[in-house]
Amino acid sequence: MQMDHEHDSPRPSSAADDGPSLFGADQAPPSAYRVLARKYRPTTFADLIGQEPMVRTLENAFDLNRIHQAYLLTGVRGVGKTTTARILARAFNYELPAGDGRPAINQPTIHMEELGVHCQAIIDSRHVDVLEMDAASHTGIDDIREIIDNARYRPVMARTKVYIIDEVHMLSKAAFNGLLKTLEEPPEHVKFIFATTEIDKVPVTVRSRCQRFDLRRIDAGLLANHLLGVCKAEGVAIEPDALAMIARAAEGSARDALSLLDQAIAYGAAHSAGGAIAAEDLRLMLGVADKARIIDLFEAAMSGDIAKAIGILEDQYNGGADPAQVLLELAEFTHLATRLKLAPETAQSAALTPEEKRRGEDAATRLSVPALTRAWQILMKGVEELRGSQRPLAAADMVLVRLAYAADMPSPAETLRRLGFGENASSADSVAPSTRSAGPGGAGAATRAGGGGQALAPRSAAPQPSAAPAPRSAAPEPGIIIESFDALVALAAQKRDMRLKIGLESEVRLVRFEHGRIEFELAPGGARELASTLMQRLQAWTGERWMVSVVASGGAPTLKEQREGEERKRRSSLESDPLVASVLARFPGAQIVAVRGRDEGAASAETLYDEASPIEEDDGEAQ
Repeated sequence: MQMDHEHDSPRPSSAADDGPSLFGADQAPPSAYRVLARKYRPTTFADLIGQEPMVRTLENAFDLNRIHQAYLLTGVRGVGKTTTARILARAFNYELPAGDGRPAINQPTIHMEELGVHCQAIIDSRHVDVLEMDAASHTGIDDIREIIDNARYRPVMARTKVYIIDEVHMLSKAAFNGLLKTLEEPPEHVKFIFATTEIDKVPVTVRSRCQRFDLRRIDAGLLANHLLGVCKAEGVAIEPDALAMIARAAEGSARDALSLLDQAIAYGAAHSAGGAIAAEDLRLMLGVADKARIIDLFEAAMSGDIAKAIGILEDQYNGGADPAQVLLELAEFTHLATRLKLAPETAQSAALTPEEKRRGEDAATRLSVPALTRAWQILMKGVEELRGSQRPLAAADMVLVRLAYAADMPSPAETLRRLGFGENASSADSVAPSTRSAGPGGAGAATRAGGGGQALAPRSAAPQPSAAPAPRSAAPEPGIIIESFDALVALAAQKRDMRLKIGLESEVRLVRFEHGRIEFELAPGGARELASTLMQRLQAWTGERWMVSVVASGGAPTLKEQREGEERKRRSSLESDPLVASVLARFPGAQIVAVRGRDEGAASAETLYDEASPIEEDDGEAQ
């Protein structure tokens, strides 16, 4: 729906009135009220708003006579899918006789400034050659078979027979399959137009045979301008803030916006006493919170004044606002502040009130992007919690508590600086304690690290060392080249990553090792996350990306299995020695627990731990 000019009023669609009046000249016929969504339904492409890409594509296609046999319109409810389908049906069958020096028109066109021969019947959905079907109530193959059979016959009155199937995703699989052949090669006098809100449920075989148009949500500013034109046409006075509130509540749907405006006119008639419909009336009608108070609540929470924030929320709740809706509006303002920070041109939107622009820009200046994104996550998580809560106000209070304490949380880098680590540890500015007097901890509360409630003392509270120790660096060390799998195990031991070292020795059956690539079979009972852990460690240690993959078979024995095999061989050889055999015979129950060469010395505690032998505690060669 679009006005011909930005400040013109939209034209109401004409009602069907083709016959002579049954009433006298001085007797007005009784007429039922037509809701605004029907009264101002678009009848031409020029009346559509927010769908410029689709209109431009169709205009070029008609001008070039490249008209497709099937169209698929998708989008959320109320953006104009069915209306666009009817306008297309008009365009296919537009016919206008000559008159007033104007030549006759008898060809498809989207330029339909006047009602043609078939236009009013198509607009009123009563034309014999434009057949509309609701797939929600006609889902079976029999309904589609009827369409296929009738498609063979030429139209009765118009130039083209048009089938409009709404909510096409509701058709059964058999119905879709039955339609495919006719959809791909329809008779030259047949066009198909499908509309759906759930495009993913439409089979790809159907989508590939149609020209698809995604109707976009209508911008709130554009929608507010359109509502203003409707109000002028209806002779209704309404405050700009109230229009902006309706436009936001409609969420991009023109039909929803007009339905809300209808409701607002009826509600405001009893409260405005002849004046303009006030934004306060709309807040009561929609059950939303006062936008100024929402911003007050946001500022209180983000400044850490939790007592004030809880008080504002309680006032909103007592005024009829839903706590979940309050959190959603807080999230909406958080999003606005983030956009104003990253895309300042957002302030030019007509959907924003002057107060939202001013205070939103102030919040964008004061708050960092991490703080805003953290607030968004907390609020959206809180909305989910409220949906299943038996006490929504209490749940909303706890969300505000989390929000306030998270807003007081320093970043990890700032935390390190305040603890005395990092390059700026000697700077007094980097470790200054929080001076927020109204924070969650009360006056003079120290800044909290990690939100866990443990306060960081000011730097002056304790003597500082002359040089703060630098934290362990996670940066890769230059010059590290791993030439073999044994070298990798040694590097893990050097880095004191004993869990990884043990995993490499006992769980990896190596298939291939080359620079930048490792391939292995996982031993029975091995950890599935070993490959991803190894990949992360290698990139952290070497600064290079390694490909680590696990295969099903073909790996060599693990290092531990190799050591155990060698140990068994040495033990078997030793048991066959006459001297050792006589000792074992002399001491019944004795067994060999370890075999070592003369130059190996005593086993280290680490080796003993890796071997994991339950009786390997003696340093003797045999026991």
